[in-house]
Amino acid sequence: MSKHLPEAVSPRNGSSGAAGVRRSIVTSAHLVSEKCAELSEFEFGLNIAANAYNRWLVRCMAAAGIKDMTTIDVLVLHHVYHRDRPKKLADICFILNVEDTHVVTYALKKLAAMKLVQSQRNGKEVLFSATAGGGQVCRRYREVREACLLPGVSADGEENARLGELAQFLRSLSGLYDQAARAATSL
Repeated sequence: MSKHLPEAVSPRNGSSGAAGVRRSIVTSAHLVSEKCAELSEFEFGLNIAANAYNRWLVRCMAAAGIKDMTTIDVLVLHHVYHRDRPKKLADICFILNVEDTHVVTYALKKLAAMKLVQSQRNGKEVLFSATAGGGQVCRRYREVREACLLPGVSADGEENARLGELAQFLRSLSGLYDQAARAATSL
């Protein structure tokens, strides 16, 4: 990562073209709106960042010793291990913002078959927790992450603050997209 992150909320800080007009980098010019052209540019950046992040999750897990895991498998394992407390399916879906519970259920079954996650009944509820092996894999993943990803991030307090601001911005945008998805469903 560079020493200076781009401004998360002011995409107009780009270079100007020959006519003084900033040219956006987008993949779908037909979606660019006069109201907010920057949204299309942001979506392109989000797409390539999401794809790079998904690729990273899978390859980091493979380097940690577990191959053939999908992005959702990795995310579910890490969340189930989070704070070493049992989790309900609904809570896992809610935190990861996954609407289709079948996707998470499949990941949990796969992780259980790999002996990384276990389930237990508590009345009518089923709770999931990481096994000792699952915890070991998560800790190994962290070691690989520290060795491969963190050297690219400076310890600069300003950059860390910008990352925090960007995280907040992405969370607020996820609410905008969730609301728009609900509106689109009612059309």
